[in-house]
Amino acid sequence: MGFGGGGGGSSLTGICWGRAEVGFLKILHKYEITFVLPFVQLLGKEICPAPLSNLHLKVTNIAPVSEGYRVSCEYVAHKEGVLHEEMVLCSETNHSASIKVVVQARVMDRHHGTPMLLEGVKCIGAEVEYDSEQSEWQGFD
Repeated sequence: MGFGGGGGGSSLTGICWGRAEVGFLKILHKYEITFVLPFVQLLGKEICPAPLSNLHLKVTNIAPVSEGYRVSCEYVAHKEGVLHEEMVLCSETNHSASIKVVVQARVMDRHHGTPMLLEGVKCIGAEVEYDSEQSEWQGFD
């Protein structure tokens, strides 16, 4: 998976630090996304997701690794197009320090194409979609 790091300097509070590109996804499918975020001095070694989270992108684990932080999250591809979902990660020791990471996905409708998942991305399920053509209801007599 492509991760474009960003930021620099000493004023990292609340800035956009980078973008994780996850590839072509299928609408209404759930994906597990794992990427390594480079170490951010201001945040320190212990970081956590911000309390106000994204409805479609949920951070499930953050672990320190030699390169920085391994971030795992779940994402539901909820609409078509090029989507930019944001997550905010905060320092557990410096409460005023946070960074924003953007996950970029290209989401296709369910009838077109084949998903192309980049490294660190795997499909873990499909969301149930109501289809009126599959209804068993026969209508009123």
